[in-house]
Amino acid sequence: MASKHDDMKVTEGSGNVFADLGVAEPEEELAKAQLASHIREAIKRRRLTQAAAAELVGLDQPKVSALINGRLTGFSSDRLLRCLTALGQDVDIVVKAPRRSRQRGRLRVVEKAA
Repeated sequence: MASKHDDMKVTEGSGNVFADLGVAEPEEELAKAQLASHIREAIKRRRLTQAAAAELVGLDQPKVSALINGRLTGFSSDRLLRCLTALGQDVDIVVKAPRRSRQRGRLRVVEKAA
């Protein structure tokens, strides 16, 4: 007996779900999602309520709720970076030449082990 999954077509992703979905500026959207994930983790590590986190980062509680739940419309990368520093996180921005020739550079969020 054949399984339902036998006819299922699987396509390997590129590593960026936003690019796979055809979202405009997929690297920017992925970076924002990664920054939001770091914010969520910082809030969790510090055991902050949404209200306490909101006061600390200078947002209202509903915006912190949206951020924690991945609703990032209206959040710029700059705003997310400011939230991270307000939560006591160090953020390093590194600009470098690419290893191989590309027309455009790339944007990545990289977590560095302490």
